[in-house]
Amino acid sequence: MSKEMLSAFEALEKEKGIKKEVIIDALEAALVSAYKRNYNKAQNVEVIFDEKKSDIKVYALKEVVEEVFDDRLEISFPDALKINKAYELGDVLKFEVTPKDFGRIAAQTAKQVIMQRVREAERTNIFDEYSQYQDEVVQGEVQRQDNKFVYMNVGRVEALMSRADQMPNETYKPHDRIKVLVSKVDNTTKGPQVFVSRTHADLVKRLFEREVPEIYDGTVEIVSIAREAGDRTKMAVRSDNKNIDAVGTCVGQKGARVQTIVDELGGENMDIINYEEDPSDYIANALNPAEVIAVQFDEAQNSCLVIVPDYQLSLAIGKRGQNVRLAARLTGYKIDIKAESEVEFVEDPEVADSNSDSSNDTSENTEE
Repeated sequence: MSKEMLSAFEALEKEKGIKKEVIIDALEAALVSAYKRNYNKAQNVEVIFDEKKSDIKVYALKEVVEEVFDDRLEISFPDALKINKAYELGDVLKFEVTPKDFGRIAAQTAKQVIMQRVREAERTNIFDEYSQYQDEVVQGEVQRQDNKFVYMNVGRVEALMSRADQMPNETYKPHDRIKVLVSKVDNTTKGPQVFVSRTHADLVKRLFEREVPEIYDGTVEIVSIAREAGDRTKMAVRSDNKNIDAVGTCVGQKGARVQTIVDELGGENMDIINYEEDPSDYIANALNPAEVIAVQFDEAQNSCLVIVPDYQLSLAIGKRGQNVRLAARLTGYKIDIKAESEVEFVEDPEVADSNSDSSNDTSENTEE
């Protein structure tokens, strides 16, 4: 192996991040195959690179046995002792069998195999790198799109964003730079495939973690998120620190923090509400900005009946049922809403605080 080849391996390690040892291992394996094929040899052989001397040597491996059945693979115990009296049964001896023209033949035969291993090592390297980014936000640049995907440059790979992961209110043009969530990383036969999303609820979570230090350090916890991407998101937050206003912390001074998220998501409305341990209070908050008179549960069906003032019925339901739909997904309850005048009798209702704290009304974006 020439010094130039070693230099090339070192350059490849710097440029591609593939360790030189990986390339050498691949080449040694390729040369074993090349030796057996070109010299019609069936014995066990080992190829060793000597980096210091920059040369290649081929060794036949023979096991020390009492009786030899195949002299290509075995050597008798007495013959082994003639070489070195320290040998014992079961030891493996190495005999150099490097052909004179092996370097030329090996280089020709091994080239394709080496490149294959290099590609595999690079793919593995990329897969390992981007697997670490799964469920995290990365910055990407739009390259092109077709009927199925938007293709984005996110570093060393081209990421795919399916139609389901594209925001309905956004148009993507080449060279647009946007933040996306790495939703899945697959290691396919064609190499690593990275899938990204603009519609995943975790994108909202990660953006808030970046924007709100108290969320990132755990002082404020995001309990649940329900999202209809491009239109509206409801997010429930809490804090164990009684001196912390969880909702106000997320909204920020004069709404600066939440507005940054809204701008990043193309004007998507953000309803941030306080999580409550009491289910009736939690559901009442989730239906914000509508007022709630009472909540009656059917635990067997994991559902509830929510009673609201007559003039608040349409507000509680929301446009095309969006407000109640998001509230149901946020809380995990199936929610049925009725106006107060439609209910003749409510048995032992759990009364929700209809005059909830003004901090529950977290954004100017909550108007239906």
